[in-house]
Amino acid sequence: MKQLIKLITAMSFVVFSGHAFSESTKIVYHVNEGVQQASRAIGNIRNHLSADPKAKIVVVTHGQGIDFLLDGAENMAGGKFAGSVGELASRGVEFRVCNNTLVSRKIAKEQVVMEAKIVPSGVAEVANLQAKERYVYLKP
Repeated sequence: MKQLIKLITAMSFVVFSGHAFSESTKIVYHVNEGVQQASRAIGNIRNHLSADPKAKIVVVTHGQGIDFLLDGAENMAGGKFAGSVGELASRGVEFRVCNNTLVSRKIAKEQVVMEAKIVPSGVAEVANLQAKERYVYLKP
């Protein structure tokens, strides 16, 4: 009987472990400080996907953090963010922009790059992803 219990326990561990490792890690990157932070985030996300290609990554922006997701946005070196955003979006990364920020800064929704989705509130989006959808929080 003891051996049967040990066997069932071991099998349960193997089944549970296999299930845990087969699920994708879900991460929310929080960007709210401008293009310098956005550049760090892009590098972090590329490294993250190299280490864990199946990771589900959502980038939530508000405040100055939305700037890199506006048409024509450039990094500190003068390069366009559009190529990096498009490349990451093609790898499954989602980008979300705070509508409250757009309204308060009087930025037209049409200025947001097509790869980004506009959400009512950036901070509420981060909180919901963490609390309701069990995303891990990272701030580059």
